[in-house]
Amino acid sequence: MITGPVTPEPGYPATPRAFWVSAYDQVSGTICGGFRQPRAVPPPSGKMDAMAALKDRLRSDLTAAMKARDEVTVRTLRMALTSVSKEEVAGASARELSDDEVITVLTREAKRRREAADAFAAAGRDEQAEAERAEGTVLDAYLPAQLSDAELGELVTAAIEETGASTPRDMGQVMKMLTPRVAGRAEGGRVAGEVRRRLQG
Repeated sequence: MITGPVTPEPGYPATPRAFWVSAYDQVSGTICGGFRQPRAVPPPSGKMDAMAALKDRLRSDLTAAMKARDEVTVRTLRMALTSVSKEEVAGASARELSDDEVITVLTREAKRRREAADAFAAAGRDEQAEAERAEGTVLDAYLPAQLSDAELGELVTAAIEETGASTPRDMGQVMKMLTPRVAGRAEGGRVAGEVRRRLQG
């Protein structure tokens, strides 16, 4: 059998990937053949790339920080990626976190830095407090802008009106509606505090 890339004749698909395939027919003593297209390879769906966009950015920035010998950023991003990886295998089966889920992990890590900084500062350990704040600053660069008190108040008011909540016992349904709307733009404790204040008022 003889094969080779050729330019298709009129009527055949105009693609340089077409191949002319010829073979000698021992029965008839003639050469027969035709164009053959290679098996199509479906392009990547892009779903995983879209889901892992923020995690890929963290990895890319980690590589850049390592080259720049930025110890604070390297240390912070390594711990952040470790937390993301742990979250991905925390359930019944391993999965790829969406960007929103990665943001949730980073928000939690940033909160831990703030709490640790406050604890160190209260104990007079200023150097450790500053280190925690520096890591928090690195993480903040990957988080959405935080809601102002006025913006959060508007969201809480809308959620209370939509759910018809009127007492602290209705707090759960208000929080259920608010959580996806806030999406990492305010800490859960801050949101809950504002909801509680409104329902008790």
